Amino acid sequence: MPPFLMAGVRFVIAGVLLYGWARLRGAERPTRRMWAAAAIVGSLLLLGGNGAVVWAEQLVPSGVAALLVAIVPCWMVLIDWLRPGGTRPTTAVVVGVLLGLAGLALFVGPDALLGGGRTHPVGAAVLVFGSLAWAAGSIYSRHAAMPPRPLLGTGMQMLAGGAALLIASIIAGEGANFEIAAVSTRSLLALAYLIVFGAIIGFSAYLWLLRVSTPARVSTYAYVNPIVAVLLGWALAGEALTMRMGIAAAIIIAGVALITASRSRTRRPVGRAGEPGRERPAA
Repeated sequence: MPPFLMAGVRFVIAGVLLYGWARLRGAERPTRRMWAAAAIVGSLLLLGGNGAVVWAEQLVPSGVAALLVAIVPCWMVLIDWLRPGGTRPTTAVVVGVLLGLAGLALFVGPDALLGGGRTHPVGAAVLVFGSLAWAAGSIYSRHAAMPPRPLLGTGMQMLAGGAALLIASIIAGEGANFEIAAVSTRSLLALAYLIVFGAIIGFSAYLWLLRVSTPARVSTYAYVNPIVAVLLGWALAGEALTMRMGIAAAIIIAGVALITASRSRTRRPVGRAGEPGRERPAA
C-alpha cells in the first residue's frame, strides 16, 4: 500500500470513530479555533512525524527508523527550552543531547566502523525531519486550544492529520498505480492493527499523557521502542542486526536516559521553613 495513502486512511478512520464516539457521548461541538489548533497539531504529528516514518521505511528498515526516531526526546527538550517561557536545560540534559546526536551520527555514518551496511542518506534525513516535526507538534499540543474532552480533541487531530496525509498522497501521485484488489489480506490486517492499537489506543494515550505529564517523561517511550523494533525487524522481517547498530542504539538510549532522568529531578520547590517541599514535575 502506498505510504501516505495507507497512513491517511488509517488516521481518518480512527479519527471518525473517536470523533463520532465523543460526540455521541455528549461532547460539545468544537469551535473554529479548536479545529485550527487540531489542524496544526495533526499536520505536525501525523503528516510531518508519522508521514516521514512511513515514507522513509521504503528506503530504510523498521529498526533503523525506530533508532533514528529515538532522537525525538532531544528535540523535545530543545524546543521546550527555546519556546517563550521555556525551561533552560541542565548540564546533564546538554550531555544527553550530545550523546543522542553522536549516536545518530554513528548510526548513519560510513560503514567502516565495525562493519555493517550504510543507511540511505535521504531516508535518514527525512526521519530526522520527521522527529523534529513530531517533537514540535508534541510541545505545541500542550498549549493549544483543544476541547476539554481528550477523545474529542484526539479525533479532531487524527481527522486533520489524516486529511493532510491524503492530500500528500494525491500530490505524490500514489493513486496512479494503486489497485485495491492487489492489496493482500496480510496488509489489510496490518492496517486494521495500526488503526486499533497504533492510532485509537497508542496515539490517544500519547496525547493524553502530553496533557498530564512533562514532555521529558512522556518521551520515555523511546527507551523501549528502538530495542523492540530492532528485535522484531530481525525476528520477523529478516533485517540485519549488526554490532554497529547495537553500539549506536546504546549511545542514543543513554542520551535519552540522561535527558529524561535530569528533567524529572528539576524544580524541587522549597517549603516556607527552608525544608524541601513535595517534588513536582518540571513545567
